[in-house]
Amino acid sequence: MLKKYILASLFIIPSLSHAAQPPSSMVVSAHPLATEAGIQILKQGGNAFDAAAATALALGVVEPGSSGIGGGGFFLLYIAKEKRYVMIDARETSPTLAGHGEIYNMQSSINGAQSAGVPGLLAGVDHLISRYGRIAREKTTSPAISLAFNGFAIDSHLQGMIKWRKDVLNDAAQGIFLNNGHAPQKGYILHQKALADTLLRFAKHGADDFYRGETAGRLVADMKHDGGLIREGDLANYKVIERQPIQFTYQGTQFISAALPSSGGITMAETLGILKNDKLKEMSPINRTHLLIEAMKRAYKDRNQYLGDGDFVHIPDLLNPQRLKKLRDSIDLKKAAPSESLKGFAEPIGASVDTTHFSIIDDEGNMVSATLSINYGMGSGYVSPNTGILMNDEMDDFATRPGKPNAYGLVQGKANAIEPRKRMLSSMSPTFVMDKNRTLIVGTPGGSRIISMVLLASTAFINNNSTPEQWVNKPRFHHQFLPDTVQYEAEAFTPDIITELKKRGHHLKQMNRQYGNMQAILWNRSNGKLTGISDARGEGKAMQIQRH
Repeated sequence: MLKKYILASLFIIPSLSHAAQPPSSMVVSAHPLATEAGIQILKQGGNAFDAAAATALALGVVEPGSSGIGGGGFFLLYIAKEKRYVMIDARETSPTLAGHGEIYNMQSSINGAQSAGVPGLLAGVDHLISRYGRIAREKTTSPAISLAFNGFAIDSHLQGMIKWRKDVLNDAAQGIFLNNGHAPQKGYILHQKALADTLLRFAKHGADDFYRGETAGRLVADMKHDGGLIREGDLANYKVIERQPIQFTYQGTQFISAALPSSGGITMAETLGILKNDKLKEMSPINRTHLLIEAMKRAYKDRNQYLGDGDFVHIPDLLNPQRLKKLRDSIDLKKAAPSESLKGFAEPIGASVDTTHFSIIDDEGNMVSATLSINYGMGSGYVSPNTGILMNDEMDDFATRPGKPNAYGLVQGKANAIEPRKRMLSSMSPTFVMDKNRTLIVGTPGGSRIISMVLLASTAFINNNSTPEQWVNKPRFHHQFLPDTVQYEAEAFTPDIITELKKRGHHLKQMNRQYGNMQAILWNRSNGKLTGISDARGEGKAMQIQRH
């Protein structure tokens, strides 16, 4: 199982010193109103974990196409007083009626009520509040309730997402998100009163209402009426899980990242493990780019073939040092390896575009890196009429048809096949990266590209040859084994690098739009300075408050 091999293969080191406390607190999220919600809770005496709960709930209201209580996510925490890292796994699970996925040969795993997994976000938020927070749930929930009931002005990001997905919205969703049958204009005041009522019940009764109470009854009734698969037992049996994060070092820098069912930590550990003896900072840009692409290709191959919910499947020791060396030896510095040639290479030994992320630190040194999702833009497109909840379509993150690409082009294997109550594999990668004097709290949406985005920002942090704003905003590139293509944003490569990559046998495809929406905090522990960076690709905001 995962825990057994991680301890054997990763070089786990004691946490780097967090003796210093930052002089202030900071919240960075993908929407200004969600950032303000987190800041409001900090000003009321909450800690980073209270602020994280408020930010998560508020994002679900003001970024409904990206996250919400109809979805799930991962919260990566550092608890300063305990000097401990923990991951809260609030990932969705497969409904029992989904069986082993045969239903998706006839029904969509992307659109409609049947594509929804059992939501985990409210269980995660309630656990965060009750286990690690210090103020009442009613206070923490208040900003989201106000935003849902009183409404907010939609931005161009949400307007574009509604326009893109309006044809799959059910009647209840259309009644909320459309204006006279059309995607509303920027600035339109969006109200979600049924959702506000659901959040009020959560504020009063906690997650028990959602999983065993009135909201559970309403949601299941809607599921039965509209062809969804979630039933009373699925909700009642849902459990949030505390997991040990992935920890590894790369050339003296410590990484703490999400563990399975997130593939992010393991895939980054493998990519950097392959390159552990390469001095990337000293290389020419073309050689550095070539090596990163080739290492990504091999790590994503293993991600797609072997990874799944570690509570259901055996994970081979992908991070064995001898194995990593063999993978590095297979890389030709002057020639790309076609993905087809790697298919049998790594024998066994003995996942979203429209997601969201936020980063938080408080003046006690508590930290949160959280990535939340309902998977595709506007999730399933299905709003439960009696709860106002926009449901996820995370069933598509399973290998519903092993060997066939999902919505993000990932071709995955049987390890991520559907089983009742199993968690689907994810690419969400909330991460802390630390060297002797600095800590980076980082994460992003972006489907299968999340891992490569966090990896590139982290290597820029390590090399320290650019500014934090450049780590977050610089154009990106990505390879996920299949398709055998280097995807890249405009201006990610110079014309000379494009020419040379093609000479080495890489297939290149420039993306027709930007991707990702990274939210990061850099804490310089030597001088206490905090720098918050919200990706220029989005409309997020960083806010800071000083210690009283």
